[in-house]
Amino acid sequence: MAVHPTAVVDRSAVVHETVEIGPYAIVGAHVTIGARTVVGAHAVIEGPTTLAEDNRVFFQAALGGPPQDLKYKGEPTTLSIGSRNTFREFCTVHRGTMTGHGTTVIGDDNLFMAYSHVAHDCVVGNRTVFANGASLAGHCAVGDDAVLGAFAGVRQFLRVGRHAFVGAFAGLNHDVLPFLWTSSDRDVRAWKVNSVGLERKGFSKERVAALQKAYRVLHRHRHDKAALLAGLEALAATSEDVKALRDFIASSVQGIHGA
Repeated sequence: MAVHPTAVVDRSAVVHETVEIGPYAIVGAHVTIGARTVVGAHAVIEGPTTLAEDNRVFFQAALGGPPQDLKYKGEPTTLSIGSRNTFREFCTVHRGTMTGHGTTVIGDDNLFMAYSHVAHDCVVGNRTVFANGASLAGHCAVGDDAVLGAFAGVRQFLRVGRHAFVGAFAGLNHDVLPFLWTSSDRDVRAWKVNSVGLERKGFSKERVAALQKAYRVLHRHRHDKAALLAGLEALAATSEDVKALRDFIASSVQGIHGA
């Protein structure tokens, strides 16, 4: 284990022998850090927090801090982080609350750019990208492969669907549909299918075309949820992606940013 002499590592921390910890970094009590993880200069990791393998925590990032919730009274809630995540400068991720589900969860292969924020009790999937300043309020869920543009803000208890793309500076007050591009160019709404992003993730032209058809149904019935779900039914029978889109809309409690 390569620990800089100025770093502070609590005696109760469990740190794999291959971990690197930079100058003036702080690893607090009840922190577990997996193999080949690199903790940069002045980074702070508080516990109870677990990081799996091959994570990169850049300088001045702060992980595992107490939640910014007035109801929090110091309970031993947790932060659980998977493997191969990157937390850039000044990124902040907080532990859960007892009034939530007690933990904040980060999956694998995510990129959190500078000044991004994940609040208490959030669940973030795999391969997501949070651009600079993108922020989640408490209790949010972000699906796999979603992208949040710079300074996008997600209100508490909302869901961002998988493969969604959220444009920069979007203020989100409803669930964000999977597979679509949601932006605040004029109104915050789903403007089009996230076709470029989906193709980069290996979606075939046929899969994207099915979602294009679903988007047209969404636009046609944007003010009538029952008609929208009925219109998606036939497409959902032949496309698992459209089925996932339909199910997401049907299960939404907070409402959706429609077309």
